[in-house]
Amino acid sequence: MPLSMVKEGEPSVIHKVGGKDETRRFLENLGFVTGGMVTVVSQTGGSLIVNVKEARVAIGRDMANKILVN
Repeated sequence: MPLSMVKEGEPSVIHKVGGKDETRRFLENLGFVTGGMVTVVSQTGGSLIVNVKEARVAIGRDMANKILVN
């Protein structure tokens, strides 16, 4: 399921990062890599704040839809 559908506080494993090459590279540079852990901290409007690789990152819902988790 896409990251945008995950409940707050629920840890998930990244299964796949989709999108165009430059979008995938951008997300991977932020720490969204296959097999990595990610936790949604909060969702407000069109943005998500997530914990990934010991850091908090804010991403838009469109980017979160490109990150598939288990």
